[in-house]
Amino acid sequence: MQPWSRMVTMLCVGVALTGAAAAQEPSLCQRLGGPSAIATVVDNFTHKLAQDERVNKKLARSDAQRLRTNVKAYLGVATHCAGATYTGRSMKHAHKNMAVTEGEFNATVEDLVQTLDEAKVPEKEKNELLALLGPLQKDIVEKPGDMTTGTDLPSKFKPAPPLKHHAMPKKI
Repeated sequence: MQPWSRMVTMLCVGVALTGAAAAQEPSLCQRLGGPSAIATVVDNFTHKLAQDERVNKKLARSDAQRLRTNVKAYLGVATHCAGATYTGRSMKHAHKNMAVTEGEFNATVEDLVQTLDEAKVPEKEKNELLALLGPLQKDIVEKPGDMTTGTDLPSKFKPAPPLKHHAMPKKI
């Protein structure tokens, strides 16, 4: 066998083994601890948001149960939890007329990072989750470049109605 032929064969075997290892890697959902761990993080995160004066005015007319349920479902789908479904509004529609500033978005991300750190989420998984959520900024922020926080919710914002008890998805 020619030296270059051996090198190509070894390269192909290496690529095949790398692909097989990647195919066996658990989903981000599993690496985060599964649906119950995600639910706990979301509960802690939404509680933190409600206490944070930099962002809590934006949540003033939102149904807390709907928020928690939809964030859990969204993250379940985004992290590939088995059986997870998201039936909420698009991010753009859900945040329409909220006048979310870039500063408020950044404060929300800070709260999420703090919550993930408190839950001892490993750096790799934390960064992977943040990379999934980062692109949502363009759909959520209506005032890019405005670093103000703690702004009032505009009167023209229409929140989604509270969830009906029978319409709530299974806890994930």
